[in-house]
Amino acid sequence: MKEKIAEYFFLICSLISIGAVALICFFIFRGAYPAVQTVGLWPFLTGGLWKPTDIPPLFGIFNMIVGSVYVTAGACLIGVPVGVFTAVYMAKYCPQKIYAGMSQLVSLLAGIPSIIYGFFGMMLIVPFIADNFSGNGNSVLAASIVLGVMVLPTIIKVSEVSLKAVPKTYYEGALALGATKEQSIFFVLIPAAKSGILTGIVLGIGRAIGETMAVVMVAGNANILPETIFKSVRTLTANIVLEMGYASGTHFDAIVATGAVLFVFILLLNLVLGVINKGSKTAGT
Repeated sequence: MKEKIAEYFFLICSLISIGAVALICFFIFRGAYPAVQTVGLWPFLTGGLWKPTDIPPLFGIFNMIVGSVYVTAGACLIGVPVGVFTAVYMAKYCPQKIYAGMSQLVSLLAGIPSIIYGFFGMMLIVPFIADNFSGNGNSVLAASIVLGVMVLPTIIKVSEVSLKAVPKTYYEGALALGATKEQSIFFVLIPAAKSGILTGIVLGIGRAIGETMAVVMVAGNANILPETIFKSVRTLTANIVLEMGYASGTHFDAIVATGAVLFVFILLLNLVLGVINKGSKTAGT
């Protein structure tokens, strides 16, 4: 009886999780449909003008899609190498005396509110870019640096756990065959933990592409195609948070459609991760 109760309890929890995702998909895409029907899917995705107050209003999110891609790519270029190498250090190089403190610092980094990251970027990174490069500092580069720091805890923690989950015999066997410590790590340990490391990277990308407040504070929020990394940019999430408060009618529907596009990006990231993991498992067998 207890086993049956536990089985049904876990089943109900699983159904609740699946139902929550299904409801989110339903309401997001149902809310986005009127805007797609009015504006058109292709003009909405490829249009560069977002002018809800014009007559007739113009709703195009291409510049924001490009801005989101630029900022997320910049965050990955900064956060992924630093995060993975930090995980390698903590898993195989870090002395036990400082490991506990370092692990606590990484956990603390994960718990800092995003608006604090935004203050950090606004008070330190933006003025530094303005003083040493072109522009006023609110730029793709500033947003990329802030997001690159924000994704570090996710990448570090997941990658470290994945590296430690690899059987020790892999690492010890490589050493026994004459490989150096670095060769054993980079040619045996990391490839064996590739699936988990990729999961951490995708989770980090998901946080970067979905981040709002920190980006709003340092990106400049200009709806233009940035010619350089020192130009202002508006992301999809920034557009939603800046205009949701006063939007109505088709304007509101267009903002919901913007959220649907963002949701599709996250779905595609997870699908790509699933395909990569499936391919690596197939190759392994």
